[in-house]
Amino acid sequence: MKKITLLFLIFVSYTTSAQEKMITDKGIINFEASVPFFEEVKATNEKTICVLVIKTGEITCLVYIKKFLFERSLMQEHFNKNYLESDRYPKAIFKGIIEKFDLKNIDSNQKEYLIKGNITIHGKSKKIMIYGTIKKLGEGIEFISNFPLNTDDFGIKIPYIVRSKIAKNVNTQIACVLQ
Repeated sequence: MKKITLLFLIFVSYTTSAQEKMITDKGIINFEASVPFFEEVKATNEKTICVLVIKTGEITCLVYIKKFLFERSLMQEHFNKNYLESDRYPKAIFKGIIEKFDLKNIDSNQKEYLIKGNITIHGKSKKIMIYGTIKKLGEGIEFISNFPLNTDDFGIKIPYIVRSKIAKNVNTQIACVLQ
């Protein structure tokens, strides 16, 4: 009887805590650092982990750098080895608060929210403010945000020989459905 009671309590506490957070491990991050007249520099990561704490509006997104996929394998190799040093800095993390977030106000119409937080890339952290849209989608909510990141802010060195072919301001987009 004690085992059944213990299992029941564990199950109840797990389902209660699960209702306090919305999670996905299938978020998508795209970035582009292309310069006109040169080869396109863009990549996608479809394994981004995002967690939203419903009560506080706190959102955390974690991305493993090596999961970014480029069209050309040589570009991916240089990205991981020379620029982001993904063996040394394997992940990037954003932790922030969605201002005025209330799950009761989320419906099928997109609403824009201000998100303030810290992003850590390449071992360097920076405070950022971005805007994102949120809407109800099926059993979850869809979160989308577009924002620029500057390579200098994170100590990412672009070699002189290719500096004119890669933009310092990287257009970044995240999209995910949290459930």
